Amino acid sequence: QVQLVESGGGLVQPGGSLRLSCAASGRTIRTYAMAWFRQAPGKEREFVALVNEYGGSTSTDSVRFTMSRDNAKNSVYLQMNSLKPEDTAVYYCAAGRPSFRPADYSSWGQGTQVTVSS
Repeated sequence: QVQLVESGGGLVQPGGSLRLSCAASGRTIRTYAMAWFRQAPGKEREFVALVNEYGGSTSTDSVRFTMSRDNAKNSVYLQMNSLKPEDTAVYYCAAGRPSFRPADYSSWGQGTQVTVSS
């Protein structure tokens, strides 16, 4: 399995931006679909964005969220712009099969907190 470590979370004002990073180790991510999920208190984990093995990506908000991968660095990224208070959650990086479902991802990071507040 691949080990994943997220970074880049923090406190940001509404309308601000953050760039989350996910560094992988143990195996190359080249053959994995990679995704970001998030979970707010009292809510289920929900899909945010994914990038497949070929570099194709999709997200729940293509205007504000952009996911990318750098196989040479064994890392993926999530650029988040125009952040809103409702984006507040713990953000998780995952590796697995290209899917919107958490169950299709076999490796998970520990999460990074994103808080959007004035």
